[in-house]
Amino acid sequence: MTGETDLSTLLASMTPELRDGIYVFATLAPGVPQPEGLEPVMAFREREGTTLIVTEEAARSTELTASFRCRMITLNVHSSLEAVGFLAAITARLAAAGMGVNPVSGFYHDHLFVPAGRAEEAMAMLRELSVDSAS
Repeated sequence: MTGETDLSTLLASMTPELRDGIYVFATLAPGVPQPEGLEPVMAFREREGTTLIVTEEAARSTELTASFRCRMITLNVHSSLEAVGFLAAITARLAAAGMGVNPVSGFYHDHLFVPAGRAEEAMAMLRELSVDSAS
């Protein structure tokens, strides 16, 4: 399964799903182990430390310092990791509305982390983009 690469098809067939919960971004300094029992949605190692995306509740319970309260939107279309322009089209639409977004690509789907207070607005814009692309 390689995923879809056609931009028009991706945009027209994406089905955004607003996931439950509030998420935050946290970081661990190099060499600091991840708290036991913590199950991040994502972990990414950089020279400066490891970025974790976790629920706000998990960050609080493990005493992680966190920022960017956000909601997770999963784009339910199997996008290829080699697809060109899919996230660019989406982030440009959100940016035009003055909304920051942190996209993350998994093997099967792309996920957007949008400000918690603007998640429903983001969902409406994504649905509109999908309908506009199908026309």
